[in-house]
Amino acid sequence: MNNSSDPGFYPAFNIANIRQVFNEAVEKVRMPTPMRLRDLIRQIRAARTAAEERAVINKECADIRTSFRDEDSVWRCRNIAKLLYIHMLGYPAHFGQLECLKLIASPRFTDKRIGYLGAMLLLDERQDVHLLITNCLKNDLNSCTQFVVGLALCTLGAIASPEMARDLATEVERLMKSPNTYIRKKAALCAYRIVLKVPELMEIFLPATRSMLSEKNHGVLITGVTLITEMCERSIDTLQHFKKVVPNLVRILKNLILAGYSPEHDVSGVSDPFLQVKILRLLKILGRKDPEASETMNDVLAQVATTTETNKNVGNTILYETVLSIMDIKSESGLRVLAINILGRFLLNTDKNIRYVALNTLLKTINLDMTAVQRHRTTIIECLRQDPDVSIRRRALELSIALINSHNVLTMTKELLAFLETSEPEFKAQCSSSIVLAAEKFAPNTRWHLDTLIKVLVAAGNYVRDDVVSSTIQLVSESGAQHGGYMASKLWIELEKDTSDKQPLIQVSTWTIGEFGDMLLQQSDEHAVTVSEEDILRVYHKLMWSPQNNIVSKQYTLNSLMKLSTRIKVNVDKIHEMVASFTTHMHTDLQQRGIEYNQLFNRYDPMRDGLLERMPAMESNRTQRSQWNETIENIPSPNDLLVTDVSNTETNDSNALLVLLEGSNGETELISNQNSVTPATTSDTQDLLDLLGGLDLSNQPMQPLNNLTPEISSTNGSSINTNNNLLDSLCLGESSIVNTNKVKSPGTVTAYDQNNLLITLLVERDQMNIDSNTVNMTAYNNGSFTINEFLFQAAVPKTFQLQMLPPSSNSIEPGSFLTQLMRVSNVSKSQLRMRIRLSYTTNGVLKQDQTEVNNFPTPPDTFGTSTLNLWSENQ
Repeated sequence: MNNSSDPGFYPAFNIANIRQVFNEAVEKVRMPTPMRLRDLIRQIRAARTAAEERAVINKECADIRTSFRDEDSVWRCRNIAKLLYIHMLGYPAHFGQLECLKLIASPRFTDKRIGYLGAMLLLDERQDVHLLITNCLKNDLNSCTQFVVGLALCTLGAIASPEMARDLATEVERLMKSPNTYIRKKAALCAYRIVLKVPELMEIFLPATRSMLSEKNHGVLITGVTLITEMCERSIDTLQHFKKVVPNLVRILKNLILAGYSPEHDVSGVSDPFLQVKILRLLKILGRKDPEASETMNDVLAQVATTTETNKNVGNTILYETVLSIMDIKSESGLRVLAINILGRFLLNTDKNIRYVALNTLLKTINLDMTAVQRHRTTIIECLRQDPDVSIRRRALELSIALINSHNVLTMTKELLAFLETSEPEFKAQCSSSIVLAAEKFAPNTRWHLDTLIKVLVAAGNYVRDDVVSSTIQLVSESGAQHGGYMASKLWIELEKDTSDKQPLIQVSTWTIGEFGDMLLQQSDEHAVTVSEEDILRVYHKLMWSPQNNIVSKQYTLNSLMKLSTRIKVNVDKIHEMVASFTTHMHTDLQQRGIEYNQLFNRYDPMRDGLLERMPAMESNRTQRSQWNETIENIPSPNDLLVTDVSNTETNDSNALLVLLEGSNGETELISNQNSVTPATTSDTQDLLDLLGGLDLSNQPMQPLNNLTPEISSTNGSSINTNNNLLDSLCLGESSIVNTNKVKSPGTVTAYDQNNLLITLLVERDQMNIDSNTVNMTAYNNGSFTINEFLFQAAVPKTFQLQMLPPSSNSIEPGSFLTQLMRVSNVSKSQLRMRIRLSYTTNGVLKQDQTEVNNFPTPPDTFGTSTLNLWSENQ
């Protein structure tokens, strides 16, 4: 025993301890106490400017760096906590990564907690420091303290790299079988994150995951269901494996519905809605395309749909997931009607989010049961007309358009026209185009169709898209004299009003009056107005010189006036005077038209009546779309179009020159839409292209010039350039460029035809480079929804070289198309093969697909002149 009276021991012992305590006290006095986290937050919030805030943070970061260099372990935890707050503010805090590892290695739980939190925020798998934490995680996963194990599992799930996941997956699988429910829940969540990173590791967790479905603890059960859902979505084999547990899931869901009040799991009177939603999502995946599994869950889904309360948002959430499950599995027809009725009740809810969700879901499920959705048409129209929320009205508009069929086209079109008149500008373009497409598809008769198009042009004004103008002109052209006078009189009434904000209406009206002006001047009971030649010229003068009208409208008006010069017999000189006034117009295109049209009055006046006869009926868009799905191989070459002899062309035929000059045929633009211009090839005979070249054509038979119309289809903004001939005056608007350097291949390949999307590939031989091909990709939208974010990717074998040019657009309107050019070099003369990958969004759904095209035309063995001639003759 120590004796205090011992003169040697007691003083020596006390002196050593006193010296140690004294030294520690001196060190603490020398090193100032670091600022607390709450004080740092208070200083940062008190900063009045960004510069003051940066000064406070820079000073504190300097102090933290000093503390790290001095290996101050006493205040390391506090410094990391402050550093994490600085990181959350967006300032660099990467210099604290190693200090986080030191805290993780500490035996104290508070240090581990801050260390793991810092590791999750400051570390990622791209940094080398990330590898140093693996051993610490493995040690803590074997800890006897459940909270330390939970910290390690959370960190592993948050920052695990594929290598770390493979190293520690067995540890996680072992913890999923732990008797501790807290650890099992954390381990299941960690396994979920590992499956996201490394899907091939899911086989390790299959036995432990399936055993979780027998758990009584709701926390473990919901994590197990979440893990199973992710596995089934990523692997078909796993999906088949877990289809055996459908009865177990049905039993669990039924127990939740029938369970009495449980304060531990009750949320607004509903027993554990989170678990119910998770189970419903898993049932939807397991029952998809499986009649047997769907039959097993039909009863419980009907029970959920009829017993869940709708007066609370929690119940609406469960009902929404129930509807999604019913519509996705092979459910009974009565159950589908019940699901759509639930969505109909959602439309009557006062909550905007619930109404939006209902409209969005109805839009996705309308193809499954159109009749059931039609029952809620009145409610949908109310949302369209009266709801103040723009997003809800937009979804209601899309749904209303999708509901149109041959039985309700009159009623729905009337409602949409009423909405079009009062809607915001952002709705007018989409609504007008949709009404035109619906009328084209379901019109009961031509007269109603024409009246509808006129109402669209009046209501939408300048927001009408080009496709509406072209569709209206085509329909009037098809109807011919039977409805031409009626349309001319109707459009004349609108044209006399203020049309400065209705440029598309001006274009359609002037085209129609130019074609059927003689019928407009005739007195008929069918016409609603009496028109004189002076009235027409007065209105046309106002349209041609109004500064509010755009150039395209003036082009239409000038062309119409030229045609009226053969319909009007008294005021021809006045028309000549008005046309001649454009010979000095500031706009180059209008000036050129004025000069060339003036020549028709002077030098070539005998030909004017024959050239300006009424156009034959244009080909319908409906016909074009049906033919597009079959073939586009019979489209004439642009070079052939240019050398067509008009004198040998029948008036009733759709002659090639008409196709070229009108530009209304989308297929012609597809071939001729190139990026180089060459002079037009002329024939040896006296043809129309040499009209201004001084040739005497008086002995040639006259044919109607059916081309005095501006471009009525979407074009690429280019034009055909010819020197001193009438072709410039005929190609009004913007026409596609003709490239005569390309020798077209004998066929067009259909590369893709699914989901209302048709993709064709047209291979052309480059005459200037015999080892190069040009592939024209054309994507055509056959559906009723716009295709957005369209991405086309292609790959060829290594023996080829591929260069892809930018596409003409990244979205495709219904009934429209986009093009993209590819250049393929084929030095090896081998057969071309191509693998394509598509990605696009339609109706809010992302679609991805890929396919291989191996039926391209076989290239010739040689590339001499004879071969090229042979290829040209095949066209």
